[in-house]
Amino acid sequence: MDHLDQKQTSGTPRPAWLDKSILGLLFVVVCFTWGTTWLGIKVAVETVPPLSSAGLRFLIAFPLFVVFARVMREPILFPARSLGFGLLITVFYFSVPYYLINFGEQYVSSGLTSLLFSSMPVFILIFSALILKEKIWASQVLGIAIGFFSLYMILQAEGVRMDQNSWWGVAAILSAAIMHALCYILTRKHGAQISVITFNTLPIGLAGLALFACGLVIEQPELGAASTRSWVALLYLGLVASVGGFIVYFYLLKRMSPILLSFVFILFPVVAIAIGAWYEGHGVSRDFIVFSVVMLLGFAVTKLPLEKLFSRSSSQLSKPSGATASRPQQ
Repeated sequence: MDHLDQKQTSGTPRPAWLDKSILGLLFVVVCFTWGTTWLGIKVAVETVPPLSSAGLRFLIAFPLFVVFARVMREPILFPARSLGFGLLITVFYFSVPYYLINFGEQYVSSGLTSLLFSSMPVFILIFSALILKEKIWASQVLGIAIGFFSLYMILQAEGVRMDQNSWWGVAAILSAAIMHALCYILTRKHGAQISVITFNTLPIGLAGLALFACGLVIEQPELGAASTRSWVALLYLGLVASVGGFIVYFYLLKRMSPILLSFVFILFPVVAIAIGAWYEGHGVSRDFIVFSVVMLLGFAVTKLPLEKLFSRSSSQLSKPSGATASRPQQ
């Protein structure tokens, strides 16, 4: 028990409504923070090339992650037996995917980027079935089909404004989502005992160094010519989106249902689309809005299968009233 908990238990406990309000507010903060990440990347790559901007973001975030790890008394180094896994995470969770996202956002709107990446939990579901042999419910299959059909219709609607480079951008962002999903599954299989803080801290530092070094050699960025707006975006991405968003998400992860918290991935595209349309100065078509809503609803079904909801409801209805009344209140 930490010092804060001791103070709360020794004094008057906070009312339940206040705790729920704080959690709700922090949930909104995470949705807003991660929703604005995509616009931050879009602004950063306006004058800083994608390899360099991805590296700088992580280099800015790394010192604060180290401080956070020290405060939480978590190790920075991976266990010796997991060094290979740590290298895999550094390359295929941080380095390559974030370069691909930055590359893609040179050609794709921030709102569409967020929608593309929100498909990541669906790929997690697919890899869970293929690698972990977990069951996929029929409603989840239907949700996947609805989600990807809607995504196809969105890309068709956006096609009038997309050239060949834009399609390369779409492919890059979807590839990043697939890599993230695969790393999540491999983490469940090989890295379940590794702290979330350890998982992020050193890989972010190494990825930042590698990406920025590659950027210096390949892109030869003129950082002195980078706009103030891009530097502000990089600071926002490193300090707020990466560190701040992670800390709040980590706090919520200990206090909220993982299923409920996972709906962050469904809600942040709404924020990204609204803010991206405002910044980029173009309207959002009716088809884009309609198919975006249908897509996100389809992906939401993959997180909360209807069969589980119905079975839970029927089991509760079938219980004798006395059994429910006799259960101690939690």
